[in-house]
Amino acid sequence: MPLPLLSLNLVNGRLELDGGGCAFRALQDQLDILPPNAPIVMCIHGYKFSPVRKAVSPHQHIVALNPTKSCWKAMSWPRHLGFGRGIDNEGLCIALGWSARGSIWNAFAAAQEVGDAAAELIAAAERPVYLVGHSLGARVALRAIAASKSGSVRRAILLAAADFKSNALEALESPAGQTTDIINITSRENDLFDALLEALIGKAGKADIALGAGLGGAAPNWVDVQIDDPVCLQQLRELGFRIAAPSRRICHWSAYIRPGIFAFYSDLIRAPEMLPIDVLRQKIPQQTAPRWSRLIARPNIHISLPFMRKAAL
Repeated sequence: MPLPLLSLNLVNGRLELDGGGCAFRALQDQLDILPPNAPIVMCIHGYKFSPVRKAVSPHQHIVALNPTKSCWKAMSWPRHLGFGRGIDNEGLCIALGWSARGSIWNAFAAAQEVGDAAAELIAAAERPVYLVGHSLGARVALRAIAASKSGSVRRAILLAAADFKSNALEALESPAGQTTDIINITSRENDLFDALLEALIGKAGKADIALGAGLGGAAPNWVDVQIDDPVCLQQLRELGFRIAAPSRRICHWSAYIRPGIFAFYSDLIRAPEMLPIDVLRQKIPQQTAPRWSRLIARPNIHISLPFMRKAAL
């Protein structure tokens, strides 16, 4: 029986099995016994994690089946995507760890190398895979798409992507990018982080903005999903997904900690024929709200004053 989770790392430019061993041999061993129509999902973490330091290892945190870290953000992506339940055709989840420590400049640059390594794993799978990446992990996913063959990536789900419009367009122009459905999960809760990314790393002028602003319908296989927009949440509700409304004005992790959100991601992967990209683009508004609109919005507070009841009488 295939394992539900394969934990791999890129360490010093080499792909390895977490704990030691050849990554490609471990992957091939699982592929040999994996049902042909079972999904392969690669989960990619973002900034501040590193598999070479146990205290900050992603394999003890969000990409573990059973996270050992007592942290409000330590929820299992694989478990919420349906892995580890022992069901038929459960598939294989690849947790890709990489050193995303140090300065944001170093981590941003390193993400490109990790994307190339992810593309090697995609090629080795020899069947379409799904990608899920948060923050700089989404940058890794876009680079992997840009470096892969046509048809090798079925769908990519980008969570609060720490990357730029120019890199997304480059990925879309690649052979794999033209055949991959890309779902870009955004929220005005992430505006501060987008602004910092542009201020610290932006290199192509003001026209090259962070992906939190979306692509505005620029590509037929790309959909922006703004999960703090009431209209978007209502449309998702009509599709069967009851995702909680935002509870914070600033949050970089809302795209995976929001109650109900993983049911949407799981169906994007496990029932893609029920959620075709053209239906998503038709249902969900493709013009995102202006930056800072959530931060400066007036709080929705209802105050019951003592005299209001008397006045009503």
